[in-house]
Amino acid sequence: MPTPHTPPAAVRRAVRKLGADIHDARRRRRLPMAVVAERAFTSRSTLQRVEAGDTNVGIGIYAGVLQALGLLDGLNQIADISNDSVGRALASADLPQRVHLQRLPRSSHDG
Repeated sequence: MPTPHTPPAAVRRAVRKLGADIHDARRRRRLPMAVVAERAFTSRSTLQRVEAGDTNVGIGIYAGVLQALGLLDGLNQIADISNDSVGRALASADLPQRVHLQRLPRSSHDG
């Protein structure tokens, strides 16, 4: 059995917001919980936990619900390099100042 885990407050807030946003998106689409749960291949009670922002629900379930609502593309962009300004800055800082062309060893056939 996994060790109980209590995520930091910032994580709990972010997942609660995601759950609330999913709840609102479902209601804007006028879709009943049973329909979204079926499309996401999960139970209605798990969908309730998703909409409540339960951090113990796996990310795969959240992804399935997002797909059922037509919102999966947003998940694809979360950690994309185009949205990772810190990662891009670190990668740029690590670039060499100068690049030297390495010469290949001369073979005995070269004249």
